[in-house]
Amino acid sequence: MADYDFYYWPLPFRGQFIRAILAYAGKDWTENDSGAIAKLMEKEPRDQPVPFMGPPVLVDTASGFALSQMPAIALYLGDTLGLMPDSAEGRAVTAKIVNDANDVIDEITLDGGREMWTAETWEEFVPRLRRWMGFWEAIAAKRGLTAGDGFLLGTDEAGVADIVTAVLWTTMADRFASIAKMLEQTAPLTSALAKRMHEVPALAALKAKAFEQYGDGYCGGEIEKSLRAVAN
Repeated sequence: MADYDFYYWPLPFRGQFIRAILAYAGKDWTENDSGAIAKLMEKEPRDQPVPFMGPPVLVDTASGFALSQMPAIALYLGDTLGLMPDSAEGRAVTAKIVNDANDVIDEITLDGGREMWTAETWEEFVPRLRRWMGFWEAIAAKRGLTAGDGFLLGTDEAGVADIVTAVLWTTMADRFASIAKMLEQTAPLTSALAKRMHEVPALAALKAKAFEQYGDGYCGGEIEKSLRAVAN
């Protein structure tokens, strides 16, 4: 039996953060398909493993504990898999980074496709996206990260903050050339960290597997089509 049951659509996007944390920690998990996710979403909240509107959902198969919402799952895994800093400050900054990452992917998809991108709205958004990148770069610089070494919070080992950072920006940059260029220019320390993290064999394998399974898909649907039209 796998360590976890995982429910997320066959795309990277929000689910890739959780997959990456599990892979980095050497855990295995069962990916449930879209049909299983749809059935679970249709159930009454009291009959779901955890009340949720949409995936990701993670179930610890040993204990039966279930959790939804990407930031909550990421921080839970960080705590239980030894990937969180010891200090209260470090834990708080990790939580901020995870929640900021969740905000970025909400914004890049206009709240999950509430409306579609146009050339005009994208042009207006680019300075804001650069500012988001600047958040990571400011933290990296403050914590002493260099382009060739170190981790985001100035610790000796990588943690959830580093994994989430790498997945956020690499997944996006690998699929949108203009965003890759923007990241290199705006946040070189962050870009270098993301690349180094994906040299870790477990994360490199996960990245390759994502392209094998999902092609160059990112978030899917009409919102991805509109994003590709403006970002590439």
